[in-house]
Amino acid sequence: MEKGKETKGPLLMVLAAGMGSRYGGLKQMDPIGGCGESLLDYSVYDALRSGFEKVVFIIRRDIEKDFRDTVLRRLASVPYEIAYQELDSLIPPELYAEAREKGREKPWGTAHALLCGADLIKAPAFAVINADDFYSREAFDVLGSYLLNPTITQGYMVPYPLEKTLSDKGAVTRGICEIRNGALESVDEVAGIAREENGIFAPPAAEGEAKIQFPPDTPVSMNFWGFPRSILPGLRKYFFEFLQDKDNLEKAECYLPKAVDWCIKNGLLTVRSLKADADWFGVTYKEDRDSAAGHIAALSAGGTYPSPLWQP
Repeated sequence: MEKGKETKGPLLMVLAAGMGSRYGGLKQMDPIGGCGESLLDYSVYDALRSGFEKVVFIIRRDIEKDFRDTVLRRLASVPYEIAYQELDSLIPPELYAEAREKGREKPWGTAHALLCGADLIKAPAFAVINADDFYSREAFDVLGSYLLNPTITQGYMVPYPLEKTLSDKGAVTRGICEIRNGALESVDEVAGIAREENGIFAPPAAEGEAKIQFPPDTPVSMNFWGFPRSILPGLRKYFFEFLQDKDNLEKAECYLPKAVDWCIKNGLLTVRSLKADADWFGVTYKEDRDSAAGHIAALSAGGTYPSPLWQP
């Protein structure tokens, strides 16, 4: 497919610039499948099967060679483009200089990553995923069926039950969703969520308060979104408002769920919650890897995926 060409079908935007600090390495390239496939291989495979026309990988330049030598080497038949997320991407020079003075070293989060690839979104609709999460074929089928609408005007998400997205190896951050009558009303990025002996808890919102408990079936966003292209100006506005808060220049990240929440509350977007009989798993910590590999092996043995995934 010609680079930069407008497509009728949706695009898949893969957020693959993460630094993997808790994982101890670049989990977006870690071989999980039986023939060296990473988790993002399976997302790309499922997306193409569900009607997506092209993939945009958003990476850092310092991992480009390894990314090409591992992931992209397997995807020779896949139409894709690459965008780059760097510390200075889309940042006004004076704010970049101030952030560097404060000691900032890493880019600005998932909303920033998506905007770094925005110029390549030449389609009526697109989906956004994390490179290190497995979302399942059923989820791509459901989301893809809505994004194929050429007159799409609203966003979509596939939520997952909180208890199915936890790690036994440590706390996680999840987008806690408030859904009413099938519509996403709010999403709050909550850090430090972990399973304890008597339930699922996050740290107190303020000193002196009790820990926050969540029901196991609380719907959460795992950054599996579908959007019309018309949302991009709203996301840009949110990001540049984020940059105006000087407290954010040192370490804060501009999370995509928070950007979506802002767009909803400012009347720029409605988001429908889609039901899918879908399982999620991922690799937050290095110890999660064996479990993820076991899931993939079982799916391959059951015939859901061929092995190797990409046939020569």
